[in-house]
Amino acid sequence: MEKNKDRTLGFYLISRFILVIVFCLSLNAQDSTKTNVLKKSDSIATDYPGKPLLMSLLVPGLGQLSNKEPLWKPSLFFGTEVLSVAGFIYANKKAEDIRVDYQNFANQNWSLQNWYNFTQLIGVEKLSHNGKAITNSMFDAMKDYTGTHHITIHLKGAVKNALNTEFLSSDSLGLLAVYLGVSEYSDLIGTVNDRHFYENIGKYDQFVGGWSDARTDWYYEEKDVGDSIEIIIKTPKKQFYLDQRYDSNQWLSIAKFSVSAMMLNHVFSGLEAVWSKRKKSNKIKNSEMDLGLLYNPENKMGVGGLSLRFNFK
Repeated sequence: MEKNKDRTLGFYLISRFILVIVFCLSLNAQDSTKTNVLKKSDSIATDYPGKPLLMSLLVPGLGQLSNKEPLWKPSLFFGTEVLSVAGFIYANKKAEDIRVDYQNFANQNWSLQNWYNFTQLIGVEKLSHNGKAITNSMFDAMKDYTGTHHITIHLKGAVKNALNTEFLSSDSLGLLAVYLGVSEYSDLIGTVNDRHFYENIGKYDQFVGGWSDARTDWYYEEKDVGDSIEIIIKTPKKQFYLDQRYDSNQWLSIAKFSVSAMMLNHVFSGLEAVWSKRKKSNKIKNSEMDLGLLYNPENKMGVGGLSLRFNFK
């Protein structure tokens, strides 16, 4: 999730930087053109529709002000910009606040000690669910700390010296069996709580035993994936954690939508500024607009964006 947030913010900043560069370069080019025209005839006044275009691409509504359009036009575009920026900031903050909450929740309710004990069926009180015993092969994933995914264990002090390493893969959790649960070593064994850690403990059945309520409240759900039924093992606390992650990601999606709204607002403002400028100059007899959808095979809906084309005659 943090990676998506960085991409959203980076896309917005890079886009604005590119617009500024294009604006500055284009203004310089237009100034040079204007000087050459005036040298040929001091009485000729030349309108440059590209200038309001670039002004609106930089700040929506600025091109409309330059064209001396009715106040509602620049207000509409600038207001949309303000709302989009505000939405982007608010949605990112909400996503970040929820992220901090669900990570704190995980830190308090998931542990290596719980995970190791559960995989060894130590202290497990609930031995079946819906008539399916915990020893059933369908639950093998949650009874084995080795698997296709892993978390990183951080060792300190005497434990680090004894194993001659500071970091250990969770596949080697068995090496810590003599230290886990011993109070004098509790502060010397921890996890590297990075992005992979927070993703793995919520996404994969392999780590379900680490939740503090797993030994009493684990359960499974069946998910139809088309040609087969997938077994998903959960606990109430794991489900709460997943719900929080989902909410955070939804706010990030809103932030991304706000960025898209900003960019479209820049484009529409720029195109409208050009259209109005040329209309005032009596250079447009007819105009055509073509709006369509771009195909994206990776999108479930098949939509990859909008295609907008203006044809001035």
